Amino acid sequence: MSHHFGINTFLFASPFTTQHRAFFTVFKSWGFDSVELALENPADIDPSTLRAALDEAGLACRSVCAAMSPDRDLRGTPHQQETARQYLEALLDYMPALGANVLCGPLYSAVGRADAVPADEQEHQLATVTAHLRALGERAEARGLVLAVEPLNRFETDFLNTVEQGLRLVERVNCPGVGLHLDTFHMNIEEKSQAAAIRRAGSALRHLHASGSDRGTPGNDHLDWPGIAAALRDIGYAGDVVIESFTPEVKSIARAAAIWRAIEPSPERIARDGLRFLTQLFA
Repeated sequence: MSHHFGINTFLFASPFTTQHRAFFTVFKSWGFDSVELALENPADIDPSTLRAALDEAGLACRSVCAAMSPDRDLRGTPHQQETARQYLEALLDYMPALGANVLCGPLYSAVGRADAVPADEQEHQLATVTAHLRALGERAEARGLVLAVEPLNRFETDFLNTVEQGLRLVERVNCPGVGLHLDTFHMNIEEKSQAAAIRRAGSALRHLHASGSDRGTPGNDHLDWPGIAAALRDIGYAGDVVIESFTPEVKSIARAAAIWRAIEPSPERIARDGLRFLTQLFA
């Protein structure tokens, strides 16, 4: 089954702005057919200008990655919930002009919020997030878009860590516009078997981030990539496979992702070597 292979812009820029559109021709020259825009501040971009640059480069933007900062939290204070809702709605508003159809990431909470809470508080948070995601999912579905909700590892959130938890949330939201987004880095920490977790996700899987076990290059690590590819084939996954990695040079994201050293020689090597590996893996 053929896939579109994309590159997430966090590897090269943060925050991403309209001025960074010069990367598009570079990504295309490396062999990518899509780019995932990590949009921290919607006001930083002009969708029509970016779409023209994408078309000129022969590149697609098929997904937008949300950045859930401390003030964006669908299970937080009323102010944080409202800020998160407005931010996610703005991204959904921009996506049709960009040509994107998947909004991915940990849409439910601020990244880095990880605290043990009593069961009744967990249930309250779950109910609050469910209501928000249902409303956002209906908004997405009406436009032919999808929200893909990403479980993170235990050091980045206490809310959603595993595929099983993600499925329970998706089932509770009960909206065709809401599915799962899985990331091989987080799965390496939280799942007993990545392949089994992918098979468990099944048709709920709407987006995949490919990242090495150390947040580096896919294939230059210890993950069972053939097993991952086989599981994706078994469930008929036809979505994008997007390389997401980080480097110390992009300082704001490096701090959030705990990137304290150069994992690979360069961002270009992560992108080009990772793409070469993935295209061979799925050939």
